[in-house]
Amino acid sequence: MNKAIKNQLRADLFRHLDGIVTAPTAYALHEYGVLTYLLEVKKASLQQLTERFNANEGYLNIALRVLASQGWLDYEIEGESAIRLKLNDRSERAFDLIPLYKDVVGLMAYSGKFHPRKFAKEPFILWERIFKKYKNQYGLTLSSDASTKELQWQVLKHIEGIIVGPTVVALGMGGMFHKYFMEASFKPEEFHQDSDSFERLLDMFVFLEWFNKRNDTYSFTEKGLFYAKRASAYGVTVSYIPMFRKLKELIYGDPTVLWQVPEGAPEIHVDREMNVWGSGGAHATYFKKIDEIIIDLFNQPIDEQPKGILDMGCGNGAFLEHLFDVIEHRTLRGTMLEEYPLFLVGADYNRAALKVTRANLIQADIWAKVIWGDIGNPDFLANDLQENYGIQLQELLNVRTFLDHNRVWTEPKNQTPSRTSASTGAFAFRGKRLSNVDVEDNLREHLQKWTPYVQKFGLLVIELHTIAPELTAQNIGRTAATAYDATHGFSDQYIVEIEVFHKVAAEAGLFSVEKHFNRFPNSDLATVSINLLKSK
Repeated sequence: MNKAIKNQLRADLFRHLDGIVTAPTAYALHEYGVLTYLLEVKKASLQQLTERFNANEGYLNIALRVLASQGWLDYEIEGESAIRLKLNDRSERAFDLIPLYKDVVGLMAYSGKFHPRKFAKEPFILWERIFKKYKNQYGLTLSSDASTKELQWQVLKHIEGIIVGPTVVALGMGGMFHKYFMEASFKPEEFHQDSDSFERLLDMFVFLEWFNKRNDTYSFTEKGLFYAKRASAYGVTVSYIPMFRKLKELIYGDPTVLWQVPEGAPEIHVDREMNVWGSGGAHATYFKKIDEIIIDLFNQPIDEQPKGILDMGCGNGAFLEHLFDVIEHRTLRGTMLEEYPLFLVGADYNRAALKVTRANLIQADIWAKVIWGDIGNPDFLANDLQENYGIQLQELLNVRTFLDHNRVWTEPKNQTPSRTSASTGAFAFRGKRLSNVDVEDNLREHLQKWTPYVQKFGLLVIELHTIAPELTAQNIGRTAATAYDATHGFSDQYIVEIEVFHKVAAEAGLFSVEKHFNRFPNSDLATVSINLLKSK
């Protein structure tokens, strides 16, 4: 498979992720008349739309920015508070296509009644019916006008994303992309007991050219293998589908609906097991760069090395296990563990995660402390470590992956005078719109809590970021930014641009060590960064 074909398949994958979040968002705006109103008035402020539709301003803002990221609206931030939406030359044609999302949005809602990992008969029948309509391009006659045709294909790829994405994740988590299936021909009954339904599902993928079919056996095509090896890339976005089922309620109804769960009960806005599965597949690329930093730090003279590592938000312990393996086998410290043992700490707010981490590290024969911790309260963590384990937090290398943007919102205690935010993000907490100035001040205060504890060895972070909606719109098929903005925006998470993150970190007295800084992709489209933050 040549590079051009791979780039096209990757572009389709990004468009699929766009579709999983754009379809329910656009349809929710369409159903309540927001888009019809915009077509009438041509431009409107966010405040004006909020009042007219009795909406929750924070989530309405996020929804409109999603459409802007797809190129269907112009989104402008004026000053520090005013948001203005304006039609552009694509708006009317795009809005005319949004009713095509009705079927897949309905499928999203209906599938919520069934097990997310099993292929139940009833949702499959609906899925199959929708796929047949998709095969016929929903009756669309593709336009001879290039820009209109591109909009039509954009929407059709969105629909394809909702048809394909959850199915690929279910197949991937269920073992369909096991080496056996990818390397050999197989029959439907080898994977699923309902071989008739599964054969019909595979036939749909034959249409998409993911499989070849000969008689009653199937085998992967090159295209199918491309997606099979990247199945986890769909996992994180698909894991938030439970949240998108509640989108109309979030925008126009009770903005706290996702958070009304008893203490200790599972989250209802995200399929956490699926989220972890999807994240694990995506993180391998970043871990290679992290390894280089860890090797550098633990090859220093022993008196200049951290006494250990604290992984805040340890999840299932996989990252901590990986770091120990790198240090043990690839660094100077690894040859000295008898004399200078590594003090490992896994901390997490979720007590269920602590149990999993503890079990996994024991199984891996790795000695570590596994304790409760809150990313928003490092003082508590420091006292716990000192009093119960005799170790100072500042003597450890503090690490975390994709966690700082998921801090619990608190109002800034001290606002920065005359702050002007450069962020284009849309942020909310329980439906209330948060100003970008307040988000920056909140991030500064959050990082300042950690500054005393990371001055010596630093704070090693992998973080997620947003980019400007107009930049996303200019690069459809080249970034997953729309999916990130929607999944994180509607779930009260705060991803800012890399430049904004660096600026605010500097205000907190933390600066990214240049030789260890990495961004992915390495361009203006970067939505992930790796930083070792240290005091100067």
